[in-house]
Amino acid sequence: MRSPRQAALRRSLLALAVLVLIVLALPYLIVPLYRFVDPVSLPMLWRWMTGSRVERSFISLSRIAPSLPLTVIISEDGSFCRNRGIDLGAIREALQQADEDLQEARGGSTITQQTAKNLFLWQGRSFVRKGLEMPLALWMHLVLPKRRVLEIYLNIAQWGPNGEFGAEAAARWAFGKSASDLTPRESAELAAILPNPVRRSARAPSMQVRKLAGLYERRAAAHPGLGACVRARPAG
Repeated sequence: MRSPRQAALRRSLLALAVLVLIVLALPYLIVPLYRFVDPVSLPMLWRWMTGSRVERSFISLSRIAPSLPLTVIISEDGSFCRNRGIDLGAIREALQQADEDLQEARGGSTITQQTAKNLFLWQGRSFVRKGLEMPLALWMHLVLPKRRVLEIYLNIAQWGPNGEFGAEAAARWAFGKSASDLTPRESAELAAILPNPVRRSARAPSMQVRKLAGLYERRAAAHPGLGACVRARPAG
C-alpha cells in the first residue's frame, strides 16, 4: 500500500501534468478567436504589468500603405504566401550560412512563427521555444487567413525603443505620419529595424539600416507578386 506521502506526491504530479496540458492547449483554443478579436502580445502585456509605456493602435491592413506589408514579407519571410506557417528550407539555410551581402545571420522563422511567438511564447532563442512555436504556427496557418496573420503581425511587432508596437505607432514615432501614408522607402526602413527595434532606428537610421532599406526597397519593386496573398480583393 502507498503511504500518505506517496499518494500526496502522486496527486501533486497529476495536478501539475493537467495544468501543463491546459497551458499548452490554451493557445490552440484562443487562436481561432483571432479571426474576429484583435489580440495583444506577451511583450505588451509584460510592459503593462511592469508599468512600462505601451503605444499601440490596432488598424486594419486596408489602412496600412501597401508598401509596408510587401516590404515586411520581402525582409522577413519571402515564402509567406506559399508556406504553411513554417519554412523548413529557410530554417536549414539559417543554420548553415550567414547572409554574405549583409554580414548578418538570416532568420529561419516565418512571419507566422514570429506571430505565434509574440502572442504566446517568450523571447530569445531555445530549442524548447522553437519546438512549441512550430506546431502552433502550423495551427495558426490552418485556422487564420494569410491576410489576417500578417495584419496581426504588423499590429503586434515592436518598432520602437519605448514601447511602440504596431505599424501605426511605428509610423507616427519614426516619421510623424499615419501608416496609411508611408512611402516605399519609409516602409523599407521600418522593415529594416524589425530584428532589433531597440538598437536600430527608422527615426535616425544608421548606415546599416539605410543599406538594408535600400536592398528591401529594390527587392519589393522587383517582386511585387510576393505580397499577392494579402492584397485586398476588389469589391464586387
